[in-house]
This record gives sequence, C-alpha cells and structure tokens, in this order.
Amino acid sequence: MNLSFTPKSGGTTGSKPEKVKVLILGSGPAGFSAALYAARAELAPVVVTGTTLGGQAALTHTIENYPGFPEGIGGSQLGDLFQKQAERFGARVVFGTATLVDLSKRPFLVKTDGGDFEADALILATGASPNKLEIPGEDLHTGKGVSYCATCDGFFFKEKKVVVIGGGDSALEEAIFLTRFASSVTIIHRRDEFRAGAILQNRIRQEPKIRLEMNTIPLAILGTDKVEGLMVKNVKSGVESKMDLDGVFVFIGHTPNVELFSGQLALDDHGYLKVDARMQTNVPGVFAAGEVADPYNRQVVTSAGMGAAAAIQATHFLQDQ
Repeated sequence: MNLSFTPKSGGTTGSKPEKVKVLILGSGPAGFSAALYAARAELAPVVVTGTTLGGQAALTHTIENYPGFPEGIGGSQLGDLFQKQAERFGARVVFGTATLVDLSKRPFLVKTDGGDFEADALILATGASPNKLEIPGEDLHTGKGVSYCATCDGFFFKEKKVVVIGGGDSALEEAIFLTRFASSVTIIHRRDEFRAGAILQNRIRQEPKIRLEMNTIPLAILGTDKVEGLMVKNVKSGVESKMDLDGVFVFIGHTPNVELFSGQLALDDHGYLKVDARMQTNVPGVFAAGEVADPYNRQVVTSAGMGAAAAIQATHFLQDQ
C-alpha cells in the first residue's frame, strides 16, 4: 500500500537531525529483516518505509515460496508480520520517503519528507521497480492478471492462456517456467530477433506450449475485474488485433532505485549497487541489501537473507568503531 508520511517520534522538518545508530531505507523483506537483526543487537534501528510499506512483495496477491507458510500467505500480510517482529525487538518504523542522502562524511545525513536523521551506519534496501508497459489497463489489472514475476504468480494460471512480453533472458526464462502451469504461453516481442542467449532461444522453440509473436507491441490490456484480453499491433504491417487470454506477464527489465545515491556509491554493470560478500558498498558504514543490489534473484527469501547479512555486518562495523 502507498503511504504518505505520518510523523512518529524523531525530528521534524527544519529541526536538528535525529541521531540514530542504524538507519534503514526501505521496508520490504530486506529492510525489515535488517531491522529485526539490528534491533536484536540492541542498535535501535529506524526504518524509513519509502512509498510502499512492505516493498514490491506487498503487491503480490499470494506468496507460496517463502519458507514456513505451506499454504501460502498474502504479500501484504507477510509484510505486516515482518514489521511486527522487527518492532517487537525495538525497531522503529517511520512512514516517509528519503529525499536526500549525503554520504560524504559520518554520521551520514538523510533527509526525509518528514524529518532528518544522522546515522552511524546506513542500510539501503530501496529495491528495484519493474519497468512497465505504460499502456491502458496495466495499472488497473496489476495483481488481477498482470504480473511482473512468474515465479511469484505462475501457479495461479494453471491451464490458462498467458502472454509474456519481452525479449531478453528474463522474459524467455520466465516463459519457460510458465509452461509448467499455463495451457499456452505466447511471447510478444517488438523486434524480429531476441536479445536473449542462443541456448534460451533454442529451448523456447522446442517447447510445444510456447508460440511467438514477433514484431509486435501491446496496445491495451482488456477486462473488467480481471484480464480478459490484449490488443496488439504488428509494427511491420500496422495491423491491430485482439488476443483472448487470462494473464499478462511483463519482463522488460527492472530499474534499481538508486537515484538518491547517484555519484556517491559504486554501481555494477546493470546499474545496481555494488556490494561485496558482506553487503558492504564502497563507502564504509553503508550497506545494501535486497533488489537494489541484486539484479538476478529478486525473491523474498533472498532479499530477507541479504537484509540479515547487512545488519550483522553493520553491527560488526559499529563495534569496530
């Protein structure tokens, strides 16, 4: 859910920054896992939620691949449990969004839309946002047939017709994964050649459930309470047509949320924060966890693990100081 800032304890805009030992930006699985571990180390961490409490995981209808929930659990419900557990040990959650991060000296200065903080250690768990198609019906049907994660939602499309939009490795990998559930998978790509590797291309062409719609772009997602179809256009012929289907999976890349750290932290070749095995960035005392530093896995369980590791290492860092 999207939340605006509601003041809790701490500084207000224009007042002296509140000093904290550990400040965590982001309230997804990585952020709350880091908060839990930092709180248990008695570091009194503060979590600045960002625009979405619970992160991208909170937007998933049901999560069935997180250990400990054999019947699955709603994404927002799991986020609530993460929050309650972290708060039980002393973490404090501040609803707001960071507007400026200054890493030039310690303590690090972080300004938010509701108050300013000075932190001895900083854990960045700001996540990555899936790139959207930006076509009519997309936002309306997100979570109702439009998905950006086949691993998360593929199970709900058993014996259904779905399309995968994209032409890179992720799109083809997810299309192959969806054949485990869907009755048919159509890959829609705007060009006549895929960007994906040759092995993946060979695999999709050998998969009987997969068919290809090349030189094609989506125009609009159709339906009322759920996805019922997709309007597409062939870019060579200009012909528009309607496809009857049950699900639209979008894989046209992710954009890591690193704008606040531009020019201050090292990025990898994909534009994600570069971290070592200890979740440490190139600035001592600044750690990163979850999808902002993970261009490959993008799973709740891996993000949570990275968050725990970041908090453990932040604890060691502060002890050494």
